[in-house]
Amino acid sequence: MTPARRDQTREPEKAEKARGVPGTADQPPDQAPEPGELSRRERQILDLLYRLGKATAAQVREELPDAPSYSAVRALLRILEEKGHVEHSQEGPRYVYRPTVPRRAASRSALRHLVETFFAGRPSDAMAALIDLEADQLDGEQRRRLIERIECAEEEGR
Repeated sequence: MTPARRDQTREPEKAEKARGVPGTADQPPDQAPEPGELSRRERQILDLLYRLGKATAAQVREELPDAPSYSAVRALLRILEEKGHVEHSQEGPRYVYRPTVPRRAASRSALRHLVETFFAGRPSDAMAALIDLEADQLDGEQRRRLIERIECAEEEGR
């Protein structure tokens, strides 16, 4: 193998590290890639994959509102894979896509991003907004659980 060819074979690995793909030195496996780097369609597809658990490109296309062409869906899935949000496996003749990060880690990352973006990094403001938004839907058990979580956080010094 020529030196130039050897360098080309290393390029995808360098690109993955530069993009922060989970499992590389820059992105631990359980840490979600940043949610803010997704287009509206990419977010819709990723949300579908979290809801469905796994799906083929055809299944994703069926679920999308105002669905683009099949090739556009495949291209978006490839982009999500390059960004480290999804991975695929081959099942028969089809690729099946699934999120790379467990739902809990992804939800924590998305919530952190939401609090930073819309509430100036103040979780208390985000909690107050959620309570105001859903106040009429909170039952006694949910209120008790919220109070319990707040008291626990205070005891831990958070």
